[in-house]
Amino acid sequence: MTLPVWARQAPNRAIYRSNATGTWQVHAWDRGTGTTRQVTDQPVGTAKAAIDPTGQWIYWFRCTEGDDFGVWMRQPFRGGPDEVVAPGVEPGQPGCTIFLSATGAAVFSMAYPGAFTTYLVRPGEEPRVLSQSAGPSWVTGISMDGSFIAVNHTESGDMHHPALKVVRQCGEVVGELFDGPGKGTTGLGFAPVPGDRRLLVLHERRNRREPLVWDPVTDEQREIWLKDTGELEAEWYPDGRALLLVRHDRGRTHLHRYDLAGGGLTSIDTPHGVIEAACPRPGGHVEYSWSSSSRPPVIRSTSGQAVMQSGPSAPASVPVEDIDVEGEGGRIHAMVSLPENGAPPYPAIFLLNRTLWSHDSDSFSPETAAWIDNGYAVVRVNYRGSTGYGSAWRDAVHESIGHTQLADLAAVRAHLVARDMIDPRRTALVGQAWGGYLTLLGMGVQPELWAAGIATMPLACLLTAYEDMPEGRRAHYRALFGGPPSEHPERYEASSPLTYVEQVQHPVMILAARAEAGLSSRQLEKYLAKLDEHGREYRLHTYEAGRASLVVGERIAQMAARLEFARKHV
Repeated sequence: MTLPVWARQAPNRAIYRSNATGTWQVHAWDRGTGTTRQVTDQPVGTAKAAIDPTGQWIYWFRCTEGDDFGVWMRQPFRGGPDEVVAPGVEPGQPGCTIFLSATGAAVFSMAYPGAFTTYLVRPGEEPRVLSQSAGPSWVTGISMDGSFIAVNHTESGDMHHPALKVVRQCGEVVGELFDGPGKGTTGLGFAPVPGDRRLLVLHERRNRREPLVWDPVTDEQREIWLKDTGELEAEWYPDGRALLLVRHDRGRTHLHRYDLAGGGLTSIDTPHGVIEAACPRPGGHVEYSWSSSSRPPVIRSTSGQAVMQSGPSAPASVPVEDIDVEGEGGRIHAMVSLPENGAPPYPAIFLLNRTLWSHDSDSFSPETAAWIDNGYAVVRVNYRGSTGYGSAWRDAVHESIGHTQLADLAAVRAHLVARDMIDPRRTALVGQAWGGYLTLLGMGVQPELWAAGIATMPLACLLTAYEDMPEGRRAHYRALFGGPPSEHPERYEASSPLTYVEQVQHPVMILAARAEAGLSSRQLEKYLAKLDEHGREYRLHTYEAGRASLVVGERIAQMAARLEFARKHV
């Protein structure tokens, strides 16, 4: 289950997501009575939800095909009929979650072909277009009284380094914040106090993400700086007088309280591991979702009390070993999990992160545990492009898309082989989404290193995939490659797995959802046709469940298929 999110003005009313029913769905929790109920029942699961500050309504995004395309819905907290939040607004892809004020105003962004639109919905009124742009823009907050709305945009900068502006409900710009190329400013949320216009922001003025508090009317800015290493996120305490600082450092998480009045900083004692989400509660204690590689997730409180348990806990797994390897771009941090049975050198799975702008951590992973239980060492590498190691390390991926990450993977592999920890004849690449793309690229670029590749929802032909992508994803790749394929065809071709199919030497498995827009159909067909043309061995596993990470049964079926393929070829 996820960390329960509570209504700001009704702390006993909360929502959370859980997969106890077999799919990830939204649940309501009345903390006063202890009762819970299931709110959504979408066949493909529910990924986005919010509760309004008064605790009267629960909002969620309805997509019936698992392709992240649909409309926002809402339902009374105590149950009742569902209703469309903004009748008349065309279905689209959500640019973010929905943001709600205590006055009943709602604001959200949608991505359409060639346009990014932010809508304002006020009680009893027709939805109104607040802003529209050809480049990506997305709302990041609304003040408690509804007076101010924060929007990230790419009129300056790009999707990975956005600018920030605050507007009134009439669309008037109140203040703007942009630190220049390569330095993004991202809105985190307004102070949770009626009439308070202060906005919490992440900036990159010192080569890492750090918070500041910004008054968009006066342009007063207060930067919060820590001497500790790592990157920071932040959350308001309920009274707006302090910040909860969340520090990510080498795959672990640390919590601190920062008092705005005197600038005092206090470390918050939490177990060694990873905190996926944390939120201060009235009274000053903090609730958080915690796990480690060896211990499954639990919802904890700094008060010492258990928060809640959604169901039986998963079995424990094994701890990770941290390693540091010198690579061509600098020191690479990786984590290795070794099976409890057998002896080195082990067959090894290099498990690749599913998104580019994130990092692997010492958190519990059912997939990792399954590989370990079946006798494989699991290696997770925070190669260039990963967050948590500073802006320069994250942005180094632009030097040669995909290839910089493969170089870091090769350096870590060589280090583990030299230590006799893994068997060089039995190493495989496994990844989903961006990790699936890297898997296919690695099988062609580094065929001598990998005995097999298992790619789920991969990008296989960048040029064709770009043509078929929704506009929101296109913007991501324009920022990554410096423009569209029409401007930089050589960059897209050099980073496309299709370019290197002839060099593939070992078996490849591809898992693809037929409903996943922009990741299946034409671009995969071209890649598979090339594999056939050159007589390469592969297996294709297709499924109907859309984003299968939300459907437990499909995840289990896919894991079984991966294990079967790996037993045969690794």
